[in-house]
Amino acid sequence: MADPTLVLRDIHQPPPPPWWPPAPGWWVLAALLLLALGAWLWWMARRRRQQRAIAAVFDDAVSAAATPAAQVAAISELLRRAARRRQPDADHLHGRDWLEFIDLDDEAGRLLLDGGYRPDIDPQQVEVLRPLARARFLQWMGPRRKAAR
Repeated sequence: MADPTLVLRDIHQPPPPPWWPPAPGWWVLAALLLLALGAWLWWMARRRRQQRAIAAVFDDAVSAAATPAAQVAAISELLRRAARRRQPDADHLHGRDWLEFIDLDDEAGRLLLDGGYRPDIDPQQVEVLRPLARARFLQWMGPRRKAAR
């Protein structure tokens, strides 16, 4: 028979695995997440550099113009070039069709239509037109989006 002085214990479970160091699968997952984060940050930085370069093209071209009429002509030329990215024949639009395409208010749009040909342009009008045209230029020169089907 069994010896009553013999102390027997129940079966012991092994201790739970430690949380550190993680299993190899967790290391792979962490590396993939870091790689994805790095790629996203690189892509965003590249996009910001492109936006700054596009904005510099606009700002340099307009700043290089000596007179307000030349500034309006430079703005018009830049917008027509950028419009070709959205619609191939947009640079051939004139008058009301062009104003509707660029979607500027009447005063700024009218200045854009004939301001390059007028000898006397108020510099304040150009300063009102410039940020509106710059925003449209950046929008058109930015990344293309696929059309919804």
